[in-house]
Amino acid sequence: MKMRFTPLKSFICSLFLGFHPALACEIELVIAMDVSRSVDQYEFDLMRSGTANAFRHPEIIDMINWMDGGIAVSLTQWSGLDKQRVMLPWRHLQDKSSIARFATEIDQMKRAFRFEFTAPAQGLSHAFSMFAQNPTPCERKVIDLSGDGRANQGESTGQMASLIAGLGVTINGLVIRGDHPDPLEFYVNDIQRGPLSFVEIADGYDDFPRAIFQKIQREIAPLYSENSPRMR
Repeated sequence: MKMRFTPLKSFICSLFLGFHPALACEIELVIAMDVSRSVDQYEFDLMRSGTANAFRHPEIIDMINWMDGGIAVSLTQWSGLDKQRVMLPWRHLQDKSSIARFATEIDQMKRAFRFEFTAPAQGLSHAFSMFAQNPTPCERKVIDLSGDGRANQGESTGQMASLIAGLGVTINGLVIRGDHPDPLEFYVNDIQRGPLSFVEIADGYDDFPRAIFQKIQREIAPLYSENSPRMR
């Protein structure tokens, strides 16, 4: 299928031309969290605390400390067409204290949107645009997109994901199962893209803390736990 270059897709390509060539660390990671109307406050609290506690886990701390230059990470929330917001701009995590500060920032993070639709293509394009703002460019660029449902608004998610992956970005998904129809197939077929990409599965929101820990663990070290049965 021939891809039609909409203004949004043309904008994404222009951002790629502005990437800084100097590399200061191993990975720059955008955590893109779904806060559309299907996510209630209890579920948002689980995502927020689960993500914060993943960065407090000794294994994650040891991995970041081990990496040359640490990692760069940011966090954004997304929902409908024009509903994306950077909640935590780029942070350079290099040691236990910088990691602890970032985890605390996640714990204190507010919710940006509550009653909006689900437009993952726009969420992906927004996440991609954040790489141009990173003052600490790294060897690998990864988008970590989580959600509990399929797209009900916006451009083609699969085409957007393929465009971004073609510019050298890995897109991993964390699918939170429980909705009908099951969103797993959508995450595997339309979101997962790029070298060593995968989809981590959470069996409902109560399983999110485990899933986000395993996901971040593998994103930092892509060959770690590559045979985990929880991944597709």
